[in-house]
Amino acid sequence: MRGLGKTRRTSNKGFTRRLLAVGVCGAAFAAALTGSAQADGTADQGPSGAKPTHGEPHRKPHWELKDSGTDARFRGLAAVSRNTAWLAGSKGTVLRTTDGGANWRNVSPPGAAELEFRDVEAFDGRRAVVLAIGEGEASRILRTEDGGANWTESFRNTDAKAFYDCVTFFDARHGLAMSDPVDGKFRILSTGDGGRSWKVLPADGMPAAQEGEAGFAASGQCLVGSGPRDVWLATGGAERARVLHSADRGRTWTATDTPIPAGDPARGVFALAFRDRTHGIAVGGDYRADQASPKAAAVSGNGGRTWTTAAAPPPAYRSGVTWLPHSPTSALAVGPTGTDLTTDGGRTWRTLDTGSYDTVDCTPDRSCWASGGKGRVARLER
Repeated sequence: MRGLGKTRRTSNKGFTRRLLAVGVCGAAFAAALTGSAQADGTADQGPSGAKPTHGEPHRKPHWELKDSGTDARFRGLAAVSRNTAWLAGSKGTVLRTTDGGANWRNVSPPGAAELEFRDVEAFDGRRAVVLAIGEGEASRILRTEDGGANWTESFRNTDAKAFYDCVTFFDARHGLAMSDPVDGKFRILSTGDGGRSWKVLPADGMPAAQEGEAGFAASGQCLVGSGPRDVWLATGGAERARVLHSADRGRTWTATDTPIPAGDPARGVFALAFRDRTHGIAVGGDYRADQASPKAAAVSGNGGRTWTTAAAPPPAYRSGVTWLPHSPTSALAVGPTGTDLTTDGGRTWRTLDTGSYDTVDCTPDRSCWASGGKGRVARLER
């Protein structure tokens, strides 16, 4: 959307968020975040289940800042594991770590300094796709297969009316990217070869857009997938904030209103997260710092067909959201004023941290990362 500083902008990040058994349950992980009782009923234990020794203070999980070595704003984040993560941001900046954030390698594409990267999807530590946003040819997609040593531009927008916001992948081959409405409908790109090539899907299966409706390029989470075919698209800027759903990889869509306030170019749904094809969370609000966001989150238990306002939503605008790994009920939301946790599927939220982040992502090995402005990046330490 043409907000957020004249450049616009969730996904369970597709392939990087498969629920794999790793020994410690997600319920214990979520309990450790709040300091509440563990899944087995015991209290005040660490995420490993071990009680602190006498005289040793229990330390709750917390964001630990990592030095990225840059002042770029990172709205694009792809967490692969506890050790490996990718960042994509302003001034054409792409960073990668393989040692848990101790060191970041600048793998920015050559000649990309004028581009605004707002989304990155990583298959592993070597293969990734980044999306640059903007009007006309500023919207581009690039791909690397060697950890960012070399990049190939696989798509450059040539339609002056298009403005691409987000990209998501169902698996290592199939993915979609979305543009704000062109001729009255959101435009969808599709790839079947891991992002090496892209084609525009027919618009006949896309509902008409509202006047002023668009996506927000705020966190790489306005287009998210779950499973092999389901994908959701978040909107704002119009009279109603909506979520559009496709069950056939973007060929046909249905649109549903959400209770998150809209009616202004700065308001709407900014990010989505689905832990399966049924259970979803939407976050957003009004991104202007001087405006309140009283209904900043909503939940769905039927694949996005209906949405219900969170009974106790985050206290302010939130731009990113992700489910905690291996937990059916816990998720994190982030924004400029803090990080919030839900342990009941998105119905109630509790603030954990007041640091500023734009986006958040978790991995199957129970690692969570967040990133934002002024080179800010952190990993959740336990």
